[in-house]
Amino acid sequence: MVQYFLPAGMRYSTLEERKQFYVEEFNPQKVTEWFTSGLGNTKFAVIIGRHTKIYPSKYKDDATTTIILDEFKSLEDLRHQILEFLPEAVYYDRNVYVKNDQIVGQELAFDLDPENIICPIHGTLADKMKQHQGLSFCELEFDMVKHEAMGLLDYLEETYSDLHVVYSGRGFHLHVLDPNAYKMSTKERLNFAKKVKQAGFHIDEWVTSGEFRLIRLPFSLNGLVSRIALPLKKGELESFDAVHDERCLPKFLGKETTSF
Repeated sequence: MVQYFLPAGMRYSTLEERKQFYVEEFNPQKVTEWFTSGLGNTKFAVIIGRHTKIYPSKYKDDATTTIILDEFKSLEDLRHQILEFLPEAVYYDRNVYVKNDQIVGQELAFDLDPENIICPIHGTLADKMKQHQGLSFCELEFDMVKHEAMGLLDYLEETYSDLHVVYSGRGFHLHVLDPNAYKMSTKERLNFAKKVKQAGFHIDEWVTSGEFRLIRLPFSLNGLVSRIALPLKKGELESFDAVHDERCLPKFLGKETTSF
């Protein structure tokens, strides 16, 4: 198995560590508060071990697939389902569903990941892909993508007012919760994504256009880097340190956090 190169202090989480996090630290109340308009018919999803290749042996055949979780009575029930799979990643579906799975809108989001940054040391994404290191990143790339997130927030504020940023564990997700943004068509989203890219931002068009509707669940564990997906205020971004900020460090890292 090829291990991705990650900044000092970041590493894959073990199955036991994932279990410890979702038993002791995962906070359904904070997740509920994230969905300001209510959970409604929100769907969730997990990926067990696509990138880390770490998964419960009984789910070997499903380790790389996306498993939809849409039958749960509460977020506490959802937690129990997550504990069954012990996934490397947990997502939610940005589509807004009503009865009979009818889609009436979708949350607009922007995905900024460090591998899309051209690094003066490690080169382009294509350079890293040749070495089977597509998800690898260094501290310099992370700092660059952080400043890009700050710039994109400024850019989006010219059009939208209800903006939220989440540290995803590797990069940043920008969520637009303005009501009119939910009503955008796929074509409008794609055109806006292209406009944002033309303005110089390295976003994932597939996410913004809505073709990929899943996005990492805030307050869940990113098992690739052992970091908690953390909502941040705009003013916190510039000084945010994903290596040392205790808010995004799961307890299982313990004494490791004093060595970097």
